[in-house]
Parts: sequence; structure tokens; C-alpha cells
Amino acid sequence: MRGLVIKNTGSWYTVKTEEGKMIDCKIKGNFRLKGIRSTNPVAVGDHVVITPNQEGTAFITEIEDRSNYIIRKSPNLSKQSHILAANIDQAFLIVTTNYPETSTTFIDRFLASAEAYRIPVTLVFNKHDLLDEDELRYQHAVMRLYESINYQCVEIQASAEHDNDYSVEKLKPLLAGKVTLLSGNSGVGKSTIINALLPHVNLRTAEISDAHNTGMHTTTFSEMLELPMGGYLIDTPGIKGFGTFDIEREELTSYFREIFKFSKDCRFSNCTHTHEPGCAVRKAVEEHYIAESRYNSYLSMLEDKEENKYREAF
Repeated sequence: MRGLVIKNTGSWYTVKTEEGKMIDCKIKGNFRLKGIRSTNPVAVGDHVVITPNQEGTAFITEIEDRSNYIIRKSPNLSKQSHILAANIDQAFLIVTTNYPETSTTFIDRFLASAEAYRIPVTLVFNKHDLLDEDELRYQHAVMRLYESINYQCVEIQASAEHDNDYSVEKLKPLLAGKVTLLSGNSGVGKSTIINALLPHVNLRTAEISDAHNTGMHTTTFSEMLELPMGGYLIDTPGIKGFGTFDIEREELTSYFREIFKFSKDCRFSNCTHTHEPGCAVRKAVEEHYIAESRYNSYLSMLEDKEENKYREAF
């Protein structure tokens, strides 16, 4: 039987068969050994082949080829990756300018990873109602920055009524008929957004911790939720950091759109945009054609690669 993995709870996977039946499945023992350096060889969004057994459960015996997937470093095992989801049409990164603050470094790391896996991203700025004038001005400046490099930005208030200009209603046309990964730091309001889009799901939400202005984890596993307008929303655990994986230093330039554009004019084709003479990227940063925050994010990801070069030798 063929099916779609819609939930992962650690050792068990919920698979929705082509007939619409939900079956709890486990991985066939030897399956883990096929050189997949991942903490979860099967991911939400995978199309799989299953073999039912007498107990009413089944074994996953085959994963069909993925069109794409998005991974991050496993939080506790630096050598392994953790696949967040597979076969995704797009990702929505939920961002909050405050309560808690999403750093531009986090946004840029997520965008670079999504570029690497060819997944289009929309930045959804939530909690519009909590911001004062200065914070709103800053938020609009950040939105303009990302719109200038062709990322779609949307401003919402997840708790707003349907007829409010900032309600989640404005997300529905963007979600219709697509498989969308929902991601973001803990506390940015992912669960509130899902509850507003799918009231029957009733996900737990948690208060923001005042002491640290950070969110609490309320989702522990990835899950695909079917949307009434067609398509699925993939709810993922809140991410504190985004350690990118499998991105080579030489490739990194091409995952920052505007850096890639200017890099074609560098004197050296293997320019790292850090110290070389005739670097068009550093000139563009000086002349404000490339935002300093984006360039700093690029440098911080380059440093990751430097650290890994020494770490991975052991």
C-alpha cells in the first residue's frame, strides 16, 4: 500500500493511505542502515510504501523519491541532520519583531537553507498589534529589505477577528492547494496561527516567558494538517537556532540572492567576499546595495563552515 506520512512521534509514524485510512507504522529494522545520516530517516511529507500486519499497524518498507526536503543539524548530534519535512511546495517563516524578537541572522540562515533546497519562502510578520510606533517602523524597514530581494512579506495579527485587515484570512489564498512548512522560533505564534486557520485542531499555546522574552516549546513533533482550502500545513517544533547542514563554502554565495548577483563582478571567481582585492560584494555593502545585516549573516555562516572543517576531521 502507498501512503503519505502525516505525523511523526519519535518511533511511530502516522501514514494516510490512498484510501484515506490512518495507519500507525514503524520502520522495518534494516531500513535505518542505508547510509542515511539522519536522526529520522522517514520524514513528514514522505510518500511511502507500507506492509500492513495482523495487529492493524504496518511497516514502512520503502520511501519514494523526494522532490525536496529541508533539514537542519540535529540539536544534540552535530554530525547528523534532522529532516524537518519532505516534498514541500513552500515555507512560511513566522517572524516577530518583538515578543520574542526574531533575529535577522536567524531569518537569513533559514532563507539560505530554503534556497539550498529550492523551497520558496514567505516571511509572515506576526503580532502586529503588540508593536509601538518605533517597532512598527523598524518592522516595515525589515520588510522592505526582504521585499527588495524578492521575498514575499505579509503582516498579520494571528489573534485578530476575520474582518480585521491583519487577520489570518490574508494567508488563505497563499496556502490553498499547497504543502506549506510553517516554521519559526518558539513563541512567535505558530500554534495561534494554526488554531485561527483550523479551529478544530485546537493546538496548545504557551505564554511568552517575560524574564527572557522567549517562547516555550509547545509542539514537539512535526505534523501535516489538512487545510479546508486544499493542501496541507506542516507544523514543526519551534527552532531556537538553525544550524545549516550540507552547504559547502563555495555554494554559500549562491544562497544569498543579492550577494550572488554582485559576486559575478568580483575580480576572482573563487572570491569568498571577505578580504580579496577587487571584491564587488564588499564594495556593494559599502555602497549600501547589500544590507550589512545580510552580509554579516553570510559571514557567520562562512564561520560555521570554518569550524566544521576542523570538527569533521575527528
